[in-house]
Amino acid sequence: MHWHKQIEQELTKAAEGLQSGNDGMARVCARRAIAIASQHWAEERNLPAWRGDAMHQLRQIQGETTFPLAVREAAQRLLTKVADQAKAPMTEEPITDARIVLNYLTSQI
Repeated sequence: MHWHKQIEQELTKAAEGLQSGNDGMARVCARRAIAIASQHWAEERNLPAWRGDAMHQLRQIQGETTFPLAVREAAQRLLTKVADQAKAPMTEEPITDARIVLNYLTSQI
C-alpha cells in the first residue's frame, strides 16, 4: 500500500475515533500518520530513519529546530498525555495538529 494511502487511512480512523467519543484512538491514529510521513521524509533526504514508535518520532519533530515553530508546537500538543495536560499544552484537535505536521513533512518530500 502506498504510504499516502496509509496516512489517509490513519486520519480516517482518527476521525472515526473523534466521532465515537474515543479521543485516545484519535490521538493514536494521528500520531501513527505522522510516523509514516516522518519515515518517508527521512528516507527522501537519505537520513537514517527515525527509529521507535510514533511518540519517539514526534519527540524528534518537536526537537528539530529547523522545522517551523508551528510544526514543533503541533508535535508537542500531540505528545502530551492526558495525565500531563495540566502541565503542558494538549491538543483538542488531533487531526488538525497532525495535518500541520503532515503538510510540512509531505511538502518536503
